Amino acid sequence: MYSNRSACICGKNSGNISPFPESPFNHRLRKNPPLNPDPHSKPTHCYNCKAPVSANFCAECGQETRLHAASVREFLHEFIGHYVALEGKLWGTVGRLLFRPGALTNEYIAGRRVRFVQPLRIYLTMSVLFFALLKMTNGFEVPMTPPTPASIAVADKQAEEAAAVHEESEAAAGVPAHVRSAEAALAAKERAAAKKRAQEPGAINIDETTIEGWMNSVPVVHAKWQHFEHLSIDEKAKVFNNAFYHYAPYAMFCLMPFFALFLKVLYLGSGRRFGEHMLFALHSNAFAFAISIALLLTPWEFAKFLLWIWLLGYLPWAMQRVYQAGRFGTAWRWLTLMSLYSVTMGIGFLFTAGAGIMTAGH
Repeated sequence: MYSNRSACICGKNSGNISPFPESPFNHRLRKNPPLNPDPHSKPTHCYNCKAPVSANFCAECGQETRLHAASVREFLHEFIGHYVALEGKLWGTVGRLLFRPGALTNEYIAGRRVRFVQPLRIYLTMSVLFFALLKMTNGFEVPMTPPTPASIAVADKQAEEAAAVHEESEAAAGVPAHVRSAEAALAAKERAAAKKRAQEPGAINIDETTIEGWMNSVPVVHAKWQHFEHLSIDEKAKVFNNAFYHYAPYAMFCLMPFFALFLKVLYLGSGRRFGEHMLFALHSNAFAFAISIALLLTPWEFAKFLLWIWLLGYLPWAMQRVYQAGRFGTAWRWLTLMSLYSVTMGIGFLFTAGAGIMTAGH
């Protein structure tokens, strides 16, 4: 046994035969050789699917044929190239998005898509950057100030004048004095209770009687509202601020189908599909986020004025280019779209505030 082993080691075949069994690791290395050290030479087979290749990408799986060894530089290149799309795509996309209204949407509809960043990606990028910058700069804060003595005095005076007018009208109508006195006492009692609530720390001007009816039917909502009512003014402001930064990005994204739906209704008969309206919604709202970022970063008032003008004029210009309508048709559709979308945004932010109240204290 030892003589055979010595022959394997020292004999004429010692350079080709290993005295020890080959490990699975060495087998895998021979089966999957390292990348070609010369990046300028073309490989003959795809590293991923082993199919023959003759170009920069594999025709079977689409992977690049010229690969570099793993390094920090390669990781940074992958991140910048594929996630930020800095290799030509970003500049062409941002240039058309910011300075050529409707051009990016028309390019996508025409089928020229590979050269630009995908619509959803550019929207999400601008949205994340805007809300992150808004939070860093404290650009959104709910103004909640306690009632001042002057405002309380004005409210009391207005209530007394209204009560006097009401009593005079009832006297003229022949209402008995004891009925008027009872009604006046009840009104005074209600005013005193309202005044007491207004003077409590953290009181806000919300008529509880209009909401308690339906809240009582939902115990969880009622309990959350009661918890919110007992918070101080600063704590309530913190609840709304946290709700805005946490839920507003999701609310804005969920409003995109509504934006597209309004366009679909406004341009009935145009032959446009809902997906094309959704594409236009993503591009136009990504532009709005980009201009909002510029407004947050610009310290000059005149520059802000120009940005506001461009923000207001961009959408009707883009609508005219994409939908090919006349000026008058574009104008009334733009006004209608802005009205409907403003109401929808208001409702969305109400749901955002409600979500903040429901999650307060968690």
